[in-house]
Amino acid sequence: MNDVRIPASPSAASRLEQLFPKLTPRQLGRFSAQGCTRRTTEGEVLIATGSRAAGCFVVLSGELEIVRQTDRSTEVIAVHGAGSFTGEISTLSGRPALLTTRVTSSGEVIELDRERLLALVQMDPELSELILRAYILRRVELIAGGFGDVVLIGSTHCSGTLRVKEFLTRNGHPYTYFDLDRDPEVQALLDRFHVLPGEVPVLIARRELVLRNPSNADIAEALSLNDPVDAKRLHDLVVVGAGPAGLAAAVYAASEGLNVLIVEAAAPGGQAGASSKIENYLGFPTGISGQALAGRAYTQAEKFGASIMVAVNAVGLSCERSPYLVDLGNEVRVSARTVILAKPGR
Repeated sequence: MNDVRIPASPSAASRLEQLFPKLTPRQLGRFSAQGCTRRTTEGEVLIATGSRAAGCFVVLSGELEIVRQTDRSTEVIAVHGAGSFTGEISTLSGRPALLTTRVTSSGEVIELDRERLLALVQMDPELSELILRAYILRRVELIAGGFGDVVLIGSTHCSGTLRVKEFLTRNGHPYTYFDLDRDPEVQALLDRFHVLPGEVPVLIARRELVLRNPSNADIAEALSLNDPVDAKRLHDLVVVGAGPAGLAAAVYAASEGLNVLIVEAAAPGGQAGASSKIENYLGFPTGISGQALAGRAYTQAEKFGASIMVAVNAVGLSCERSPYLVDLGNEVRVSARTVILAKPGR
């Protein structure tokens, strides 16, 4: 039996079916062909909060639960029974897991690492739609409920707080927010981490790392939003700018099997990502929010294996010889056979 503790809309039944679809025997067989089957033991932790590229588990028997560990308790977010699969958007991107997955009843699971999962969503249209829809909706619910690994302490009257909230929101990262002006629990948090009121906004990551008035780049590093740069790796394509044009270029190239890296100074979506509603974009006759458009395009790029670096500025381009070199500052350069500049100049 599948259960969920995250907030649900009035049409809870149909939404839960999309959040936690139950796989048919045929679908389980296609998962099995890509992964490996193994036994689980009660109490075993399959995915720990903060682990990278943790992969996906499909429950054949037994039960798993998804939990968030807080200072006061362990909060159960969802329960996976037979026929259900774990994961959300970070499973595709390879970013650190936001929550912990543990075994509550011994049984058997199919385990797929990230590479196998990406291969499945690229090759199997039916399972691709099922997985991507569930992963997108799960991330939406995590954001709505503030179920993540980040606590933000600030004030609505502080420009730095607004900047950090915008960065986390536009990068689709769930967080819990405490307002200095309204929440009585804030002072206890400030005292615990020895933070002075003048040092806000304060971001606490995974209950241990404390950032005082962090820059966007500091946040990206603390949350491991970007993979380490491999200066020796040759990319088929580097796209500078993750607005709609840049993301579209990345999707087209990655879907043809090219090695694609996207470099974005802020967050996916560019200027369009901040729009409340876009009504003149092809394929959305009733309109779509910039955030939703950016999120879908980003997920589509990830589906085909494209990588993205956020809060990173491309400060120079060397075209004297091929491969070309894109300068990311701090003496870091990436090489590419092709470079697309999809960001407006200043």
